[in-house]
Amino acid sequence: MDRPIPTDVEREVTPVDLIVSKADAEGNITYTNPIFMKISGYTQGELLGKPHSILRHPDMPKVIFKYLWDNIKEGRDVVAYVKNLCKDGSYYWVLATVKMAKNPDGSFRNYMSTRRQITPHAKEVISDLYAKLLEAEKEGGIEASEKLLAQFMEDNGIHDSESFNTFMLNLNK
Repeated sequence: MDRPIPTDVEREVTPVDLIVSKADAEGNITYTNPIFMKISGYTQGELLGKPHSILRHPDMPKVIFKYLWDNIKEGRDVVAYVKNLCKDGSYYWVLATVKMAKNPDGSFRNYMSTRRQITPHAKEVISDLYAKLLEAEKEGGIEASEKLLAQFMEDNGIHDSESFNTFMLNLNK
């Protein structure tokens, strides 16, 4: 499937929209709810079995997904802002909560992500941060953006995944 060419058209995620998806251990989509398909513009058939990265907008720094995967693979939930690319090239911003679901015996079941609307304030702060991280990646690779993200976290009193999630949730108020 060809990647869409990004446009400057933003799709609205309303306060009642809750986007839900599930993925296997490799990040391939195994479930999508109807609102996910409505906002992204993809059909369920186009999404199932595909990696979540099918929706990755080029404005998203790789370091955010590295942080996310490093944590959820260890069983720690992650709350992060994501700018997704729709099938028609438009985009939408969401606050994503990603967690690992386990079977009763403790074994891996799937990854589950719920996404919801973000506030204008959160979008402004995160857009600025992500632009800086992306620029650092272009100039010095993911290592440079990791250093910049670590500095942002230190500057904001974020010392672990729990305080990261709390910061992200509070930013959306």
